[in-house]
This record gives sequence, structure tokens and C-alpha cells, in this order.
Amino acid sequence: MRLLHTSDWHLGRSFHRVDMLGAQAAFVAHLVTTAREHAVDAVVVSGDVYDRAVPPLAAVELFDDALHRLADLGVPTVMISGNHDSARRLGVGAGLIGRAGIHLRTEPSACGTPVVLADAFGDVALYGLPYLEPALVKGEFEVAKAGHESVLAAAMERVRADLATRPPGTRSVVLAHAFVTGGEASDSERDITVGGVAAVPAGVFDGVDYVALGHLHGCQTLTERVRYSGSPLPYSFSEAHHRKTMWLVDLDAGGSVTAERLDCPVPRALARLRGTLDDLLADPALTPHEEAWVEATLTDAVRPADPMARLTGRFPHTLSLVFDPERAPDGPEVSYATRLAGRSDQEIAEDFVAHVRGAGPDAREQGVLRDAFDAVRVDDTEREVAR
Repeated sequence: MRLLHTSDWHLGRSFHRVDMLGAQAAFVAHLVTTAREHAVDAVVVSGDVYDRAVPPLAAVELFDDALHRLADLGVPTVMISGNHDSARRLGVGAGLIGRAGIHLRTEPSACGTPVVLADAFGDVALYGLPYLEPALVKGEFEVAKAGHESVLAAAMERVRADLATRPPGTRSVVLAHAFVTGGEASDSERDITVGGVAAVPAGVFDGVDYVALGHLHGCQTLTERVRYSGSPLPYSFSEAHHRKTMWLVDLDAGGSVTAERLDCPVPRALARLRGTLDDLLADPALTPHEEAWVEATLTDAVRPADPMARLTGRFPHTLSLVFDPERAPDGPEVSYATRLAGRSDQEIAEDFVAHVRGAGPDAREQGVLRDAFDAVRVDDTEREVAR
């Protein structure tokens, strides 16, 4: 059976105020063409179809167009909701849409109920595990403590229990939206840390033939059977080194996996440039980046006059301008943004406590801060779901 694995479309999202809807529409057209030209048996979409719980109308219309195109193609499609999606909104009409071969899996309670497809070698059971917010689903899965690993492990127990009831030789595919240990994050993914832990071990998914992951925006192979497709388009300059692709996955009669990366169309290359303004304007080695979307980091000791206007004279698609003067790392003039770069909310809060009272928080106080950040994030999630 041949699968086309994609995820993290983030329909409705912009890139540094650049409207990406046209690029997203081009990707949808490319997806349909690829499915047809490569004789795909099923398309799997591993979450974050939309960028927001309440997406703009244009994004909903594009999603509707994608559903119609896939249904017209006659290729079964399985989709799950991600942490950016409103599971309830995405799942509206799932029963009716399923009759057209588009299977939306947004209910945690249905984790153990697969979409069953067949090829010449028998059945393939595709299990959709939507993003599982631990605090909201711990009751459903009867776990003692809300955590990503505990709820995913419980969901996978349901998958294995159902798989054990199926005919011998039934192959299995799991779609999941999670941060799995060994994956490389970028700046454009929303933090899903719970209790200080964001990642789950890949071993949680043991016992199935292929795991189609979503959430991280870089295409990655964690094991031969566990892969991220990544997002089809870039959504932060930290993705400048990404090759945006989908996985074309073949499952043979015994469940062995072979996979090939297929490139996605991107509207422009990304470039992260660093140096003094004069150097960036004069360096001939930067000529290949003149038509790219550019993030420029200026290292001038003194902020130059009209830097953006001067930069766009050479790099007309400059979208981000950062100032990082070359000074001593611990010098008194290091910027606040520089000191905070790469630090989590928890670490920043702990630094604040240390600054105010002269000593950092102890283990109990660290737990209080962690619980507070978790509570705020869960509250935000519940508000989005309720909208």
C-alpha cells in the first residue's frame, strides 16, 4: 500500500505579514497532482490543518476545496486534528464527509477505531490519534497524572488492543501529533510543554508498522518506521535550512517500510544574513539571496540610519531586521532580547525570582511555577476549544 504523508498545513497562517494563502493553494494543487501521478492509495494528514482554532474564511474555503479535490480523485484520506486546530470545529460533519472517503479523526475516544483499507495483500488499519492535550483527556484515558507520555501510551494501548482482534497479517499505520524525543524543533511550533516535559519517547509507538507524525516543521526520520513529514511551507526563518517535502511511503506485504521524499513547491527561498550593513550591501557572495525572503541581523556597533530602506534596495524581500551589535558577551549593553534568546518561560521566571531575591527558586517553587504555566496554557486551549 502506498501512502502520501503530510502534515502542518497551517492554512490561514502568514509569514512575517506576507499572505501565504496563494502558496498554500499551490501546495494543495501539488498534493492532488502528486497523489494522482504516484498512484497513491491513501493520503494521511497528521494535524494542524489550520493555524488557528477559528480560521479565517479564506482558509476554510481552501480546506473545502482540498477536500473536494481529494474526494474527486477517489483517494481515501485520513486527517487528524493538531494542537493549532479546534478538534470540535474540524470534526463537524465528519460522518457525512467520511462517506466521500475523507476520514476526519478528531475525537480522543475513537483512537482505537481505525480506518481499514485493503490492497492485494490484505487489510491496512489506519489509526488517527488527534493531538491529546493531557489535562483535557486524562479522564478519557484514566491516567493518574496528566502528561504527554501517559495519555499517548494509553491511546496506543487501545490501538494495540484493537489490532490484536484483527486478522493475522493486518498491517497498521498510526497518525499522531506530538513532540517525539529525537525530533528537532523550529521557532514556528507552539510550545506544548506539560509538567516541564514536551517530548515523548518513540517507543510509545512500538508495535505498529508506520507512524506518520505531525507537529514539528522539519522533515525528519526518527526510525525507519517513525517519521515527521514537516510542514509543506516555511513559517519561520529558523526553517531556512529545511527542504520542504512529503513522504511517499510503501508498505509491503509484511509491513516493511520504504520511503521517498517528494519536494513541495515553495514561493521563495529563505536567507538569514548576518554582518554590518555596509558588508551586506556590498558582498558579492550574497547575490544569490537577492530574490529570497531575508532576515538580516546587523552587527554594527552603532545602529545605522535607515537600515531597512537601504537593505530593501538590494534585497527587496527583506522581512525581518535584527540588531545584534558585536560587543562582549557579558557586557553591560547586551540587549534584553539577546539575554532571553532561546530561554523558556520557565527559565525566564526562575531568573526573575533569582534577580529579585538573590537566590533562585527551590524544587517546590519550581513546581509551583511549572504548574502555573501549565494551567495558563491549558486555559488558553480550553478557551480556543470553546470559541
